[in-house]
Amino acid sequence: MIYKKAQGIHWLEFEILTGISELSHAIFLRHGGVSNGPYRSLNISNEVGDIPEHVAENRHRIERLLNVPSLIEAKQVHGNKVVLVSTLSQKVGECDALMTQVAHLPLMIKHADCQTAIIYDPIHKALATVHAGWRGNVQKIYQKTVEAMRLIFSSKPQDLLVGIGPSLGPKHAEFKNYQVEFPEEFCQYQVAPYHFDLWAIAREQFEGCGVLSSHIEIAESCTYEHPEDYFSYRRDSATGRHATLAVLNG
Repeated sequence: MIYKKAQGIHWLEFEILTGISELSHAIFLRHGGVSNGPYRSLNISNEVGDIPEHVAENRHRIERLLNVPSLIEAKQVHGNKVVLVSTLSQKVGECDALMTQVAHLPLMIKHADCQTAIIYDPIHKALATVHAGWRGNVQKIYQKTVEAMRLIFSSKPQDLLVGIGPSLGPKHAEFKNYQVEFPEEFCQYQVAPYHFDLWAIAREQFEGCGVLSSHIEIAESCTYEHPEDYFSYRRDSATGRHATLAVLNG
């Protein structure tokens, strides 16, 4: 991944997506915000009640950096619902994946340890952003999103470019109740007692629905292990959220 900084804000970009003139994207790190306490620095949301003033200011910083009037977000519920976004004012409700073919609609996913994916179709100029915790992996949200893009945009899986951002790594992805939480097929990804490679599960899900291995970039950076850069609920219990953003430039 490519590390970037501007106006005091730090973010990452996928090598596989950088240089595409029709697309802008970023995974924002902790640096550069004004939040305090367990949400210290660039917290995009604490996901509780009304948005505090410091969180609103952090959002404004990102909007100014991207030169967009506002950010489009969902109420993420760890499901597998995909919503088509058509206007900036659209209320998308409860879902964990957003997709569009309309320019200048910045699709935001909030996350700490969970995976986020940016999916881009360079042929049909279509975009999706996805939130995938372990529950999303179990419910095959990546497969559902690829299928939705096929149905709505005529996207072909072999054309898609996929970036999966920093998230919980195998060393810290411990699931003591995996026998009831995970399907049996996940057992092959158990790398130590109770520990699973969720990165490998994500790759397998994308490849299983036809995305080329060479078109998938996984950050393989663990949010738990790098407190200077990432929020982690597993590590800190009370914590902030990063923002993963992608927008079609038109």
